[in-house]
Amino acid sequence: MKAVTWHGRRDVRVDSVPDPVIREPTDVLVEVTTTGLCGSDLHLYEVLGAFLDEGDILGHEAMGVVRETGPAVHAVDPGDRVVVPFNVSCGTCPTCVQGLQSQCETTQVHAYGMGAALFGYTKLYGQVPGGQAELLRVPFGNTLPVPVPHGPPDDRYVLLSDVLPTAWQAVDYANIPPGGSVAVLGLGPIGDMCTRIARHRGAGTVIGVDLVPERLERAAENGVEALDLARLGSRIVDTVRDLTEGRGPHAVIDAVGMEAHGSPAATAAQRMTSLLPDALAARLMTRVGLDRLHALHLAVDLVRRGGTISLSGVYGGMTDPLPMLTMFDKQLQLRMGQANVLRWMDDLLPLLGDDDPLGVEGFATHHVPLAEAPDAYDMFQRKQDGVVKVLFQP
Repeated sequence: MKAVTWHGRRDVRVDSVPDPVIREPTDVLVEVTTTGLCGSDLHLYEVLGAFLDEGDILGHEAMGVVRETGPAVHAVDPGDRVVVPFNVSCGTCPTCVQGLQSQCETTQVHAYGMGAALFGYTKLYGQVPGGQAELLRVPFGNTLPVPVPHGPPDDRYVLLSDVLPTAWQAVDYANIPPGGSVAVLGLGPIGDMCTRIARHRGAGTVIGVDLVPERLERAAENGVEALDLARLGSRIVDTVRDLTEGRGPHAVIDAVGMEAHGSPAATAAQRMTSLLPDALAARLMTRVGLDRLHALHLAVDLVRRGGTISLSGVYGGMTDPLPMLTMFDKQLQLRMGQANVLRWMDDLLPLLGDDDPLGVEGFATHHVPLAEAPDAYDMFQRKQDGVVKVLFQP
């Protein structure tokens, strides 16, 4: 089969690799019909190479049709259409039952002290072959795949694999009061969807902050107060306060993460680390790694006293300096973590009907053949051509 594979920093390729096979009685094989390119994939493209091996299959946002099932699978049949959550979670352990599928005790990566395994996402998360491929082996076939109806286009459902539950959890964790205010930092796929979900769930003032004109225009068309950080610079804090009764928003969602603009020292450190041998780079990143924290520091500055910061952007540093004095003095709440995909399915599935309140069918900006994945990664990393969400068709 064809699959997107990692070969080095900013070097992904579409290779021919062996087809996956049923290995456990509860495995299913899914013939992938649509698979997404995520902002988190850019961390692999740019920063986290120390935790990848050449040839690793990338991607964690897949859906398709069940081709084959193991002998113990009874919940889905060949021919069923399914979405594959990015958490590799068993669905039956205590953390899964609690709704914390990202901490699944069955698939925790003990070698690195990490939570549940993820599809297509480094040794830190189990080095499980990913979904930017023609076929995907999915374990826990009775509890992990999410059946969806045949008929509507894949765009209606593929965002259930990551974008929708990640954004829903970010808004839920933000704890925005009815009619309250929220600022979303970063209007890529997750940030854009956060603004839509926040409005749908009753936020009164939704502010989006970004540097890319096309992303700002897209958010503004959906009723968001879109602010250009490149133009406002240090005036961004006063501008947001002017929009929120002088106090700042009730909540700030950081949908940017470790590769935020405006952190030159951490940027230089990340690039220097990427030049080291993998074993040394991995040791440095797990002990003294730094993130680009501009977005997180901005969130602390923006949010009102007693407010909440919700982190959905991925961070990976171990020695990140945080403004603890300010955070303590402002009495902030901070919530974060990988999305627990299955936890939010009952909330999200009813929103995917024909009325489409979140605009999922028009959400993707680019539909690209899998063969063009290397160019799509480069375009997405450079934020060119108005790209917000790329979907691959294998």
